[in-house]
Order: sequence, then structure tokens, then C-alpha cells
Amino acid sequence: MAADSTPPSPDPNPNPSSDPDPSLEEPQTKTEEPSTAPDPQIPDEDEIVYRRDSAPLENPNPTLQPIQIPLPPPLTPAAAVVPSLLHLSFNQDHGCFAAGTDGGFRIYNCDPFREIFRRDFDGGGIGAVEMLFRCNILALVGGGSQPYFPPNKVMIWDDNQSRCIGELSFRAEVRAVRLRRDRIVVVLDHRILVYNFSDLKLVHQIETVPNPKGLCVLSQQQGSLVLVCPGGQKGQVRVEHYGARRTKFIMAHDSRIACIAMSQDARLIATASTKGTLVRIFSTSDGTLLQEVRRGADRAEICSLAFSANMQWLAVSSDKGTVHVFSLKINLGSAANDAPRPAPDPDVPHASSSLSFIKGVLPKYFHSEWSVAQFRLREGSQYVVAFGHQKNTVVIVGMDGSFYRCQFDPVAGGEMKQLECYNFLKPDDVL
Repeated sequence: MAADSTPPSPDPNPNPSSDPDPSLEEPQTKTEEPSTAPDPQIPDEDEIVYRRDSAPLENPNPTLQPIQIPLPPPLTPAAAVVPSLLHLSFNQDHGCFAAGTDGGFRIYNCDPFREIFRRDFDGGGIGAVEMLFRCNILALVGGGSQPYFPPNKVMIWDDNQSRCIGELSFRAEVRAVRLRRDRIVVVLDHRILVYNFSDLKLVHQIETVPNPKGLCVLSQQQGSLVLVCPGGQKGQVRVEHYGARRTKFIMAHDSRIACIAMSQDARLIATASTKGTLVRIFSTSDGTLLQEVRRGADRAEICSLAFSANMQWLAVSSDKGTVHVFSLKINLGSAANDAPRPAPDPDVPHASSSLSFIKGVLPKYFHSEWSVAQFRLREGSQYVVAFGHQKNTVVIVGMDGSFYRCQFDPVAGGEMKQLECYNFLKPDDVL
């Protein structure tokens, strides 16, 4: 069930009448040049430090200052130690992926596969790396047993200067960071904070249920800001339409939300719960349930969801070792002429076949939509999936250091064809 709520205020200070909590210690602001902290009238138990170096950050443009850094010299055999992975994520157009390790971070191109560059930090781990398309600005968070940066700080890294040009610090550990050309979004355990990219000024904050996985997705279309995150109760998804100043709540599942994805045009969202059996696709504009697909009948941890650029396919990866590709039967062009389907009862999956009239008798999986294509991987590892830039291709990267590029048959379906396979932590090894 979807419901509207009071729209988020566009005012950078959403709570002008609230006083700061006097029980909080006075923040100590570190500055190298004069800077302006977020409005102290906004009560925030988490945010404590703001710093910006040099001039305000200009609106980053991925077509300007692309990352073109030469690779460092090869390591000597004695120093060639394979790092441990702490983080994997694709950039916004899925053309690159970033790997955070216990000794720095690396950036890779997907097609053709190659390492673009790396930054090795002596004895320090990077637990989160967020790219902004292919530009020189990245967001870094320390991680691992010996983090290079404190895990409660977001460091704005300019790779052209090979240094941090700003930071945001919090009382709690940072779970995730999301970037777009005009915003920085920081995800904490119970809160999401939205900042202007140009001056790092806090413009909005959202309370959520416990969110240890840092679930949050952000639209990338210029002028249309949509943010999707867990809501204030179990199984609920919150959709913030900043342009329309409107908030939509969707009761997507009866269990906790485990994974969220948004289409590139921000018109669709896909959600999965901690049960990991069903994936539901909703309209971001009104919360209408558009389709439901089934990964399997047994529980699984959904690791990632991804829409294809043309919104015809949805890819799903889980700890069961299989990547699924589902066909999306959604005609958004004629949606205005069709009667909308309300969001379902969270305990009853959407029926789509002729057997649906006896769904109370047959097991639920008899009236479910199953995947068109599959690719088998090693069970137990975590994999992140995205669609490749070539038609009907899927890119898979794993926390075991594996890189796969596969192709599926949109008509015949079945097992995908493996096109490439590498261990990106050991470039000379082909799996």
C-alpha cells in the first residue's frame, strides 16, 4: 500500500524552531580555511564535524577532468601481496566498478576489462568507494581491521590532486555514500543526510529503520532528484521526490528490506526482502505494484538488483550462487490508460498465471514468474551484478575477486554464455 505524506521542505533548515540537544558535546570543527558548518539549528545527534579545503567544490561534471591516471609501477614479487576485498560497487552508468581493499582502492573498466588505476595506502583499509561516473572526485570511507580513514568520516577525494579536499564526520559509522552531480548522500544506521555538493551544506535528513547495509539509491537525471531508502517501519520503502516536494511510502514486504534498485530514468524501483524469494517492481511516482518475480522457493540473501538501461530486464544476484535475469512486462507508455494495480498484501505474492484462481490451494511458486536466463557461480560468496553496455550482456563482480561478463539469449533463455572471466585481484590469472 502506498501513501503520501507531507513533502520534505526544500528549505536547507527543515527544523528552524528546534534547538540543538544540549546533552551533545560541542563539535570541534577542523578547518584549513574558513568554512561554514551546517546550520546549528538542525538537531543532529550524528553529525559533528564539517571541513572543506580550498574553494567550494564546483558542480562536478563527469565529462570534465576524466580519470586518466597511469598505472603505478609493478610490485616486486616480495611485495606482491593479494589484498582482501572490503567493498565492491559499480559507478552510475555501470561502465566501471570500484574495489575497496585492506590496503587502498582500485578502479576497473568493465568493457574491455582492465584496471584503470589504483591507490595503495600503507596499512590502511577503504571500506567504501563511491565514484561519480568517471570524474576525478570520489567519496571514501575507511574500513577493515585497520581503516585508513576513520569509519565515521566521509572523505571527498580529488584524484587529480591525490588528496582529500573535504570531509564530513559523524558520531556513528558511515554505512554508505551516494553521489550525483549536485548532491552527496550519507547513510548512517538510522539516518540519511543529504548535502549540497557545491558547499557541503546539509539540506535534508531522513529517519529510517535500522539500516546496517546502507540501503539507498539516488536518481542521476539532471534536474530530477529522487531518493529511495527504507522507511520508518519494517518492510516499508520511502520515495522522496524532491522536485515535486512529495514523499511516497510503499509497504513492499512483510520482512525487512534487503535490497533496492532504481531504473536509470527513476521511474521504477525493485525491492527484495530478507526472505530473498520474491522481487517486486513498483512505480516510483505512485507506488503502484507493476510486477512480481520469484528468485526461488528457499530463503536467500539478495546481494544486488539491477535494471537494464531499456528497462526490459532485471538482474538479481544472491548468496545461492546464481544470477537470474527476469523479463519485465511493464508498458510504462500506456500506464496512464491502464487501471493501476494497488500494492499487494505483503504476505500474499502477486499471481500472474491462469492458476491464480486456486492460489490458496497450490504452493505459491506455481503462480510465480521465474527467470528467463541464469548464470551459475560459486555458492556462498557475494556478487554484484549490472547490465553491460553491449546488448544482452551482464557483468558480475564478486567479493572473491572474480569478474565475469556473460551474454543471455532473450528468446531462448536458459544458461548464459560466459564471454570473459578474470580474477581482478590477480590480473594474470584467468578463472
